[in-house]
Amino acid sequence: MARPPIFPLADARTVADDGDDASFCSTCAFSSACLAEGVGKRELRELHVLVDHVGPIAAGNHVFRKGDPFDAIAAVRAGTVKTYVNDADGHERVLGFHLPGEVIGLDGIDGERYPCNAVALDTVMLCRFSFQRMSSLAARLPGLQRHLFRLLSRGIGTAVQLGNDATADQRMAAFLLGLSQRLATRGFSATRFRLTMPRTDIGSHLRLAPETVSRVLKRFQDDGLVDIDRREVELLDVEALDALAAPVLSR
Repeated sequence: MARPPIFPLADARTVADDGDDASFCSTCAFSSACLAEGVGKRELRELHVLVDHVGPIAAGNHVFRKGDPFDAIAAVRAGTVKTYVNDADGHERVLGFHLPGEVIGLDGIDGERYPCNAVALDTVMLCRFSFQRMSSLAARLPGLQRHLFRLLSRGIGTAVQLGNDATADQRMAAFLLGLSQRLATRGFSATRFRLTMPRTDIGSHLRLAPETVSRVLKRFQDDGLVDIDRREVELLDVEALDALAAPVLSR
């Protein structure tokens, strides 16, 4: 039985099927909600809800910065986007990593300005949605509105999980399993993938020192839970990782 493809996050060519005039691309963050409401890609064009394809955006370039006026949300088509803020001492605090099919910018709705920075970790392609147009469409399609709320609540839930008093091993297991599940929903391998983010970013996101991240990953490898070759990761014992992550994932 053939293995699912490894998801090469750093590869600019990794853009899922773009679809055609009538069908959505396979990473579209809104296709399921639109189709459930009986609205296809062709109908959206007729409603003037056009999507702007943005990119390629090179690694290190910002999609938006904290304080920029909010006017759009964007779905990642390829690559990885990191969101972060700087604390009062100027230290970077990583909020999350966003993969193809996931949305950035929703947290700018309330204050009408983006409350964080978003930067490309590798070569990134985006689908940009005018929020004014999306709001007009959501008013007509309750399913789409519910989908927007679900996307927003997922981010809130993740922040709450990482704010608890879990151990370093529990946090790392939850992080790896979270990536695994998110990739699997897009049809990529749930057990073999690449980490585009450096250890410092992972540590900032999990509230761990970079040295702790490296030490935990090495311990996982020594215990036979994972196999790591630089940034390539293979999950070898998902059950054991799941047991470790349970106190985090159950909250």
